[in-house]
Amino acid sequence: MKSGDAARLMGWDTTRLSRILRGTYRVSADDVRTFCGKLGVDDPAGVEEVARVAEEPIGEGWWAAYASRIGQNYLDFIELEAEAQTLRIQHPVIVPGLLQSPGYVREMITRAPTAVSPAHAEMLVSIRLARQAVLSTATKLHALVPESALHAKFESGPAIMRDQIRKLLDASQMTNVELQLLPLTAHPTYGSIGAITVLSYKHPWANVASVDNALGGNHIDDPQQVSFLEKEFAAIAEIALPVDKSREVLDEYLEGLRK
Repeated sequence: MKSGDAARLMGWDTTRLSRILRGTYRVSADDVRTFCGKLGVDDPAGVEEVARVAEEPIGEGWWAAYASRIGQNYLDFIELEAEAQTLRIQHPVIVPGLLQSPGYVREMITRAPTAVSPAHAEMLVSIRLARQAVLSTATKLHALVPESALHAKFESGPAIMRDQIRKLLDASQMTNVELQLLPLTAHPTYGSIGAITVLSYKHPWANVASVDNALGGNHIDDPQQVSFLEKEFAAIAEIALPVDKSREVLDEYLEGLRK
C-alpha cells in the first residue's frame, strides 16, 4: 500500500505517518491496534507486542544515565542486548564482555592502546559489569570462547586469569548459558571475520546482528546479512568443544595442568 493511502486510513497526513515509521513520533497502543486492523494484519500476538512496546516509557533503562557520555552505537547495542531473548556471541581473541571477570574487564579497558582518562575508563568498566545483569534474567546466552584467550598474560599477575577461568566455570553451570571453547587446534578461518553477536527477540521483532569494532560496532537487521552471520556462528559452534568437554578443559587450566 502506498504511504498516502495508508495515512488516509487513519486520517493522518503522510508527514505524520513517515515520522511515526521513523520513530520520531510516538504512537499509542490503540493507534497500533487500529492501524493494523485497517491494514488487515492477521497476527494478534504480533500486534499486541508492538502495541505494548508503543506504550513503554523512553529512556528509563539503567543505560540512560550514560546517554551523553558514550557513543550512540554502543548505547544502541546495550539496549538491544538488554531486550534480547537469546544472545549468540563469538569473539576470536578475548573472553566476551558478558563473561569477563571484574579484573579482566579492568585490564582490557585501562590498558587499551587508545588513551582514555582514568575517570572515563572506570565508567566503561562500570558499564560492562552492569551489562552482565542480563544473565540473571531469562535471557539465554550461547558463547563461543577462544581457548587462546586463556593464555593471556597480565602484568597484574596470574590471579587475573585464575579469576577469569572461575568466572567462566561459574557461568557454564548456569541453566541459561551454553559455553563452548574454540580449541587452539581449530583452523584459523573460523572466527577470522571478527567478533559477532546475534540477538534474537520475541515475535514479531526481527533478529539483529552486531559486528564489533573500535567505534562501537555495526548493527544489522537486513535478513540476508543476519542469516549469513547466523550461519557463520553455527559453523564455529559446530567445531567448538562440546559444553562438558569445555568445562573439563577450563578445570584443567584452573589446576594448571594445561600449558
